[in-house]
Amino acid sequence: MSATMQRVDALAVAREVLHIEIEALQRLMETLDERFEQAVEVLLHCQGRVVLSGVGKSGAIARKLAGTFSSTGTPALFIHPTEAAHGDLGTITEHDVAILLSFRGESDELILLCPALKRLRVYTIVFTGRPDSTLGRMANLVLEIPIEREACPHNLAPTASTTAMLALGDALAMATMAARGFTPRDFALNHPAGALGRRLLIRAHDVMRTGDALAIVPETALLRDALFAITKAGAGAACVVDANGVMVGLVTDGDIRRRLLQDETALARPVSEAMTRHPMTLRGNPLAIEVLERFQSAPVKIGDLPVLDEAGRPIGMVVLKDLLRAGIV
Repeated sequence: MSATMQRVDALAVAREVLHIEIEALQRLMETLDERFEQAVEVLLHCQGRVVLSGVGKSGAIARKLAGTFSSTGTPALFIHPTEAAHGDLGTITEHDVAILLSFRGESDELILLCPALKRLRVYTIVFTGRPDSTLGRMANLVLEIPIEREACPHNLAPTASTTAMLALGDALAMATMAARGFTPRDFALNHPAGALGRRLLIRAHDVMRTGDALAIVPETALLRDALFAITKAGAGAACVVDANGVMVGLVTDGDIRRRLLQDETALARPVSEAMTRHPMTLRGNPLAIEVLERFQSAPVKIGDLPVLDEAGRPIGMVVLKDLLRAGIV
């Protein structure tokens, strides 16, 4: 590095970089043609996996695209071409499709990989800025990266070219996903730990409190009994049931406190005097996000929502704070 530091207009440099990369993406979009559609068809009919490979910055893009394809319904993996030449080639089969990334199309490692892919009868797609390059001529299909210059002031560091490669790969993955009919639920199944996965996969029965954490008292009980049941369950409310176990009301710890403020002897009164008849409840096993919407749409603020079976018997309690802890929002 030069010992002399130069003063530069950082914002001007940044804007020029972004301008060049935007131009690159615009040019890429304008040059898309039937070859892109052909690539989508190839991926749709791939019976194996999409094998992505590249060297250096192109390799980093290839690795990222492997994750994008895999998470959107097209099984994919990244293989470093050098590792492929030293044994990892055994992971590739004739049912796979290879996507090789090299802007100049002269990466020795990829060029050495191509004959092996041909022997395996692997269909090969190449992302390159030079369709007439060695790699381009060895491919079954070339998707061109029509970049005139890099965003690097010296036109050296891969910048606009890698941005365009990333965008082209994303476009290919998304077009294939759309053609495959891949749904948000399919996406969630591949992302169970993500926010979307939680919103589309977690249901009421997954988060409701049951067993000892569910407070239930008979309608003949005293308010004191309800308080003990709520405390023992570590809950905020108790379901009140009739002789058949069918829910007839709900009493919350807030109800009990309010009764005590009005009457110090309230704990000795029947729970039926303090409970809310016909409270909001859940039946079935809706998505947790739908349960959250029920909480939000309640005419009054509530924190507990009983879950009932087909006969109206309480089988669980969904607590608002549990939903929030589960990362539904």
